[in-house]
Amino acid sequence: MSGQASRRDVLGGLLVAFALAPAAALAQTGGGEGSGGPPTVAPDLPGTLAKFPDLDAWIRIGADGRVTVFTGKVELGTGVKTAMAQLAADELDVAIGRVDLITADTALTPNEGVTAGSQTLEQSGTAIANAAACVRLLLAETAAARWGVAATTLFTRDGVVLDGQGRRATYAELAASTSLAVRARVDVPRKPVAARRLIGRPVPRVDLPAKLTGLPSYVQDMRLPDMVHARVLRGPSSGTRLTPDLAALRRQPGVARVVEVGRFAAIVGPREWPLEQALRVANQGAWTRDADVPALPPMPAGLLEMRRESKVIDTRRDAAAASGVRRLSARYDRPYLMHGAIGPSCAVALMAEGQLTVWTHSQGVEPLRTAIAELVAMPADRVRCVHREGAGCYGHNGADDVAGDAALIARAMPGVPVRLQWSREQEHGWEPLGPAMLAQIDATLDASGRIVDWRHQVWSNTHSTRPVAAGDLLAGVEVVPPFAPTPPKPIPQPNGGGDRNAIPLYRFANQSIVSHFLPDMPVRVSALRGLGAHLNIFALESAMDELAAAAGRDPVAFRLAHLDDPRAADVIRRAAARFGWSRYRPRPNRGRGFAFARYKNHGAYCAVALDVERIPDEGRLIVHRAVVAVDSGEAVNPDGIRNQVEGGVLQSLSWTAYEAAGHDGTRRTDYDWSGYPILRFADVPHSVAVEVIDRPGTPFLGTGECAQGPTAAALANALAAATGVRTRSMPLAGGPATRS
Repeated sequence: MSGQASRRDVLGGLLVAFALAPAAALAQTGGGEGSGGPPTVAPDLPGTLAKFPDLDAWIRIGADGRVTVFTGKVELGTGVKTAMAQLAADELDVAIGRVDLITADTALTPNEGVTAGSQTLEQSGTAIANAAACVRLLLAETAAARWGVAATTLFTRDGVVLDGQGRRATYAELAASTSLAVRARVDVPRKPVAARRLIGRPVPRVDLPAKLTGLPSYVQDMRLPDMVHARVLRGPSSGTRLTPDLAALRRQPGVARVVEVGRFAAIVGPREWPLEQALRVANQGAWTRDADVPALPPMPAGLLEMRRESKVIDTRRDAAAASGVRRLSARYDRPYLMHGAIGPSCAVALMAEGQLTVWTHSQGVEPLRTAIAELVAMPADRVRCVHREGAGCYGHNGADDVAGDAALIARAMPGVPVRLQWSREQEHGWEPLGPAMLAQIDATLDASGRIVDWRHQVWSNTHSTRPVAAGDLLAGVEVVPPFAPTPPKPIPQPNGGGDRNAIPLYRFANQSIVSHFLPDMPVRVSALRGLGAHLNIFALESAMDELAAAAGRDPVAFRLAHLDDPRAADVIRRAAARFGWSRYRPRPNRGRGFAFARYKNHGAYCAVALDVERIPDEGRLIVHRAVVAVDSGEAVNPDGIRNQVEGGVLQSLSWTAYEAAGHDGTRRTDYDWSGYPILRFADVPHSVAVEVIDRPGTPFLGTGECAQGPTAAALANALAAATGVRTRSMPLAGGPATRS
C-alpha cells in the first residue's frame, strides 16, 4: 500500500532490516503465579499484547505531546517503572521525561493478572515496546499521507516526524487525527539495537528521589481530606480468634466507632495513636484457637507425615549409561519464613456515590477486585482497585487482606475515606508465611566421576493462596455466613510452585523428579519471593558440590561438565573468573562456595560465588565477598538489574542463615523483630559485585528472583568448605529452625 512501510523497513533515518524474535519466544509459557488476566485473543502478538492487542490500551498521546503509558503490572521497588518508561521512550523516540506511566488501576490499565514470577518485562515490557514501535510507525504514516510521501522516507526525532526537507509534525499534532484504537501489527520491527538511546543504559530510577528524600511514596503515606483511621481486631495469629469486649472499646478515648460484620470487628477514629492504645487493650482480652485448624506437627519431619498428592514431573532413562559406583543420599529442608515487610500492610478505601475505591499495595489488583466485590456484595464494575507502592512486599503478604478489611469498613461509612494499617504484631501474626519445605536427593556417580542417576523429591504445601474470591481474604471467613476459601492447588510446570527449579538444567543420563503436594495447611502459607526455587536450588546445588567432592573434581568444572547450555556455561565462567576462583586459597574457618541456576529453567541465568568465614564459638558468619554473574536477556537498565541481584543476595543470606518463623504447635510465637531474626547491618557482605551480561535483541528473561536460590546454596557450600561440616537444614547459622 502506498505510503506504508513494508515488513523490512524501519523509521529513524536508518533503513536497516531488523527481525523481531518470534512471539512464542518473547512470551514464555505462563501458568500459576505471575499469570492471569483475560485469555489470549491475538497469539501472533508478543507479550501481553496477545491479550490486549489495541494500541490505546497501552499508549496515549496528549495535546501537550506527553505520552501516557499503561501497564497492568506494579512497581514493587524493582525499578520496572523506570525500565518500562525506557522501553516506551526509546521505541517512540521521545525524551523519557515526557513519559508518564500508569500502573495497575482496574479502571485504566490492561488486566495483566498478578505481578510475580519475575515476568513483568517479559509480559508487559514486551507489550509496551512493541506497541510503542507500532504507534511510532502509525504516526509516521499519518504524516506521510498528509505530505503525499512514503513513510519510509521519513524519520523521527524527540517526538517529531521530519522529512529532511524542512517539513515537520509533532506527535501531538499527528495524534489529533490518528486513532490508536487499532490492533497492533505483527510485522512492525522495533528499533535496531544500534539506534537505541535509552535501552541498555543505566537510567536513574524514577521512583527513588521521593523515597530518598522522605516525600510521600507509599500507600502508608496516603492522606485524604476528612480521612479516618482504623484498626482491625483479631487474635494473636492466624488460626486464632479474639473475643474483645466491644462495649468497653466503645468507651476508649479516641474510638469514634466500632464496625462489626459478623465476627469481623474494627475500631475507627480520627487519629491513629488512640486507636493503637485501644488495640493494645483489646489484645489483652480472651482469644481461642479455631477448632478447624490442625495442630502443627514437628518440622521439618512433619511434612513427611502429611497427606500428599504425588506426581512425577520429569523423567529420563538411558539404559546404556554406565553403572554407578558411588551414591549420595541427602535430605535438605527449610523452615517457615516471613516476608518481613518493612512497613505493616496498609490500605485506604472510600465508598462514594455507589462506587468503592481501594488504594492497595496488592500485587494483583484485578483478582483482588473480584474478591472484594464478592466480600462487599457489589458488582465488580462498581469496585476499583488502584495500586500504590507498599513499604516492603516480596510476595503475598498482608496487602490483600488489609484491603479487604478496609473495604468492609468503608462500606459501613459512606463518604468517609478510611485508612487501615495493621500493627507490627498483626503483620507478623497474620501474613501468609513462605511454606516449610523438604527435599530428598539421591544421586549416583559412575567410575569416571560423572552423574549417571539423579532423583529429586520435594514435599511442600501450595505456594499461592493469592485471593481470587472473598473466602481467600481474612475478612471473608470472619463475616457471617463465612465465604469458603479456594481449595489450595499446586502451580503447574514449567513455572511450578513447590517444585519450581526441582528439574535440573544439568544433563543426566537418568533422572526422576517427583513433587509431593501437601494440600492440608496447618499454617497459613502463600507466595514468598522465588517460591520453591529457594529450597530446590539450595538442595540441588548443595548436592552438586557434595558429588563434586566425592568425584575429586573442582565444583565449577564439575558443573560445566554436566551442562550443554552455552549461556549457562558463560554465566558460570564469568562469575568464577571475576571471583578469582582458581586463585582462591582457603584459610582457617574460611572458604569459598559456588552455585548456579536458571530461574524456572526459562528465566534469568545466575551464578554466585561467596567468600565466607565462620567465627568459632560465636555462630557468626562473615561474608567477605559476593560475586554474581547474571544473564537476563536484553538488559533494559543494567543498574536496575544490579540493584535487584544485590537485593536478592542479601535477602537470601538472611533467609538461609538466620530466618525461621517460630510456632509452638498451636500458634505463631514471633510478633516483632526481637523474636524473628533477620540479617542485620553488621552481617551485610563486605562487598557485592554483579556482572550483567547484556544480550541485546534477545527476549527479556526477568531478574527479580534469580539470585535467591544460588545464593542459598553458595552459602551452604562455602560454610562446608570453611568448617568441614555440611549443613543441610536452614537456617545455617543455627537458631530456632525446628521450634515447634
